[in-house]
Amino acid sequence: MMPRPRQLILKLLLAAEHGELSARDAVASCALFGIRENSVRVALLRLASAGLIEAATRGSYRLGPHGAGLAADVSTWRSVEQRVRTWRGGWVVVHVGNLGRSDRTALRDRDRALALLGLCELERGLFLRPDNLVGGVASVRERLHTLGLPADAAVFLASELDPTRDAHARTLWNGKALTRSYRQTRQQLEKWRQRAGKLDRDAAARESFLLGDDAIRQLVFDPLLPDPLVDIGERSAFVAAVLEFDRAGHDIWQRFLAPPPQSRPADTNRRSLEVS
Repeated sequence: MMPRPRQLILKLLLAAEHGELSARDAVASCALFGIRENSVRVALLRLASAGLIEAATRGSYRLGPHGAGLAADVSTWRSVEQRVRTWRGGWVVVHVGNLGRSDRTALRDRDRALALLGLCELERGLFLRPDNLVGGVASVRERLHTLGLPADAAVFLASELDPTRDAHARTLWNGKALTRSYRQTRQQLEKWRQRAGKLDRDAAARESFLLGDDAIRQLVFDPLLPDPLVDIGERSAFVAAVLEFDRAGHDIWQRFLAPPPQSRPADTNRRSLEVS
């Protein structure tokens, strides 16, 4: 699936050197995906109006105040292995049954926050996840509120569910499917890197973005389940493959966005002398 200009610009900013992206580079990057220059400039204006980006210097942009919070949370995918700890059977629980459902924007922000923290609905209005994240319930509560969960939503620790609910809770995630996806995506990234050297510059940039974006999204929304709910060995191998692919993709995009080499006057004079 080809990215939209708004999404592409925000993702390029997340990966940009020094956190800045020029309008020229935005246009060139979007052209790889068949997006016209006028659409790119409209997207830049709308992102700026929404506070998601702001002018950095003349003709270049950086993330704005409304885009920095989510970007900071999304960028933590690189350290996912440091965010998990041994699970001792407890659950982080979030109760949203007292919150309204008429405000669609608030509801969308709430659902996104719960999804980013890997919470699933056990019963109506009651979401939970294993208490295996570093920092425990306090850290989960803080991240949820940062991502848009209302402050009056109850976030607490449940140390002993009754046997029926505990058994049901362990089935809310498809651990086998998650483990399989780790392996399949890792193999896909590794195979692409083996043939990347045969691609031209534009194809390498385009394909590395699409593959890398899908893999990073998979990590961002990964529930980070503990053993035995998922194979943590396969997840570790997947994370390592994504990190390696990201470094390779970064190099590819640096070459794609590099300005064309300029001939130096001294070199030109030397060549003319040699010809004469």
